[in-house]
Amino acid sequence: MDRMALLWMCLAVSTMTWSTGHAQEEQESSEVYLEEYTDEFQENFFEALKQKGIQNYDRAVDLFLKCKQLDPANSVVDYELAKAYLLDKQYILAQEYAITALNAEPTDFWYLDNLLSILEKQGVPWDAIKEQIPYSNGQLKQNLALGYFKKQKYQDALNVLKELDNSTFATDLTSKIKDSLEHGEKEAGNVVTREAPRTNEDDPMTEYRGQIDNLLADGNYQEALAISKEALDTYPLQPYFYYAYGAALNNTSNANKAIEVLESGLDYLLDDTDALANLLYKELSKAYTSIGNTSKANEYLNKIKSGL
Repeated sequence: MDRMALLWMCLAVSTMTWSTGHAQEEQESSEVYLEEYTDEFQENFFEALKQKGIQNYDRAVDLFLKCKQLDPANSVVDYELAKAYLLDKQYILAQEYAITALNAEPTDFWYLDNLLSILEKQGVPWDAIKEQIPYSNGQLKQNLALGYFKKQKYQDALNVLKELDNSTFATDLTSKIKDSLEHGEKEAGNVVTREAPRTNEDDPMTEYRGQIDNLLADGNYQEALAISKEALDTYPLQPYFYYAYGAALNNTSNANKAIEVLESGLDYLLDDTDALANLLYKELSKAYTSIGNTSKANEYLNKIKSGL
């Protein structure tokens, strides 16, 4: 298990078992990990997240830097430093830490998406940093195409897709981009095209959704966390899986990560999927309440449409 996954376990303040076949091994690994990270590291990290959530970015940066001193190789700390510097408009430092994080975890979508946002704020082209990262990584390229798609930079996304081998992902994303381009500005904002209801019980996406629905309904959030993450990795264009993963994160005490996932899910909604939008808004309101940002919590609460 990598260090990033373990740190999110730490944020959940509980030991999460990802596989029943290795439950004891995972528990022992987590216990060792929690011992490895001192009270000082954990206190600084939690407080930094809190300060970032209430927009006290200078204080958040100072606390994350203390964590960096305690564990220089931790990619999650680099990622959080990049985000805090971005919010504080210190773009050069943000870019430096974002690149460091992505090099440590080149297949992580959130790390790449954060770097794209930093580059966009500066007007820096991707080619300017291309040699500083493992660009030959196929998953990284897929994440890059998806990141451009989210930002409605459709031609950039298509250019990246040309570098990928034929795959279901490339075919689906190309189709959605072309649909958005054909339907103009209004349709471009609704980045997922309507699909016919799936009734085949053997369809993997339907199986994922049924399994996740049951886990969430039963309150089995730890298992829902693993299954919804797997589903999202497999079907990164489906907004339901963003909701499911975000809900599981919310209910395992990881509101900051939930906010990232849920807000990304909003980018993939149809304009008339009010029921799913309401679920996303409710979870976002809950997550922002958890980190003490009542303004954002109320903003999303007010978006919920009644009668659904």
